[in-house]
Amino acid sequence: MKLSSKLFTLILASATFGFVGCKESGTTVETAAPPATVDTHDDHDEHAHPSEGPHHGGLIELGNEEYHAELVHDEDTGSVTIYVLNAAATEQIPIESTEITINVKHDGKPEQFKLAASPDANDPQGKSSRFVSTDAELGEHLDEEGADPKLVLTINGKSFRGTIAHDHDHEDHDHE
Repeated sequence: MKLSSKLFTLILASATFGFVGCKESGTTVETAAPPATVDTHDDHDEHAHPSEGPHHGGLIELGNEEYHAELVHDEDTGSVTIYVLNAAATEQIPIESTEITINVKHDGKPEQFKLAASPDANDPQGKSSRFVSTDAELGEHLDEEGADPKLVLTINGKSFRGTIAHDHDHEDHDHE
């Protein structure tokens, strides 16, 4: 009986060790990657902003897309309006400036146009998210080839310069 008891203990120990050993060293537990969520990195992509601003104007990148500006050109009145927008180009951001500047080249010479603060109703006292110029000459220069217009403004003490894209229809223009 002693032999069978020792044999039984040895077999039981071997089986237990073998079974546990397989679990620890030979068997791997496969886990699936966590499911994708709505809040993926793509939602924070630096180019995940709209192609036009909330007022249907052209977007101007400021800094490394820290902010955007939106240019709305009313060709009927000749006015040019700039809205200062957040990084996603979806909401207006009021800034402390009383004016901003658009630099253009006209006949190879630099010209500067100032746009005065024209605060929206929601802008806090002393700040503006909207700037307007009623100088029809600015609107004309924005449409000229080689004008290379640049927006210059200061936000929270930091100077920004953004290139204004020439994106008007070319049906009425002769660019040969």
